[in-house]
Amino acid sequence: MRQYIGLIHKEAASDFGVSFPDFQGVATAGTSLEDARAMAEEALALHVEGLIEDSEAIPEPSTLDEIMADPNNRDAVAILVGVKTVAPKCIRVNVTLPEDILDRIDKYADREGLTRSAFLARAARRELENA
Repeated sequence: MRQYIGLIHKEAASDFGVSFPDFQGVATAGTSLEDARAMAEEALALHVEGLIEDSEAIPEPSTLDEIMADPNNRDAVAILVGVKTVAPKCIRVNVTLPEDILDRIDKYADREGLTRSAFLARAARRELENA
């Protein structure tokens, strides 16, 4: 189980917010510290599951020193949030595709919020499941 640092933020009239420096854009909140921690575990688990599903790389956890070196993080309280990561190892491959197909793949992937690699992995997985 990997441990990622979550940062708890609290302002006067707000819930306890939690963000993850290793996963930009992933955030959650709870009405209490215990609730915020539970919500953090759930949000991180769901995000990592999505990365695995889309064949995206899961980042290595940053150290506390690396995270706290950012002045924007110094007002937060750091917590460790565990997440199971059983993602298969991703291997870079070189493929050759007709230009028009590659253009259509890129446009579709962009519309769906996917990378080219995630689209190709999803398409291959679907094709193999239907075989």
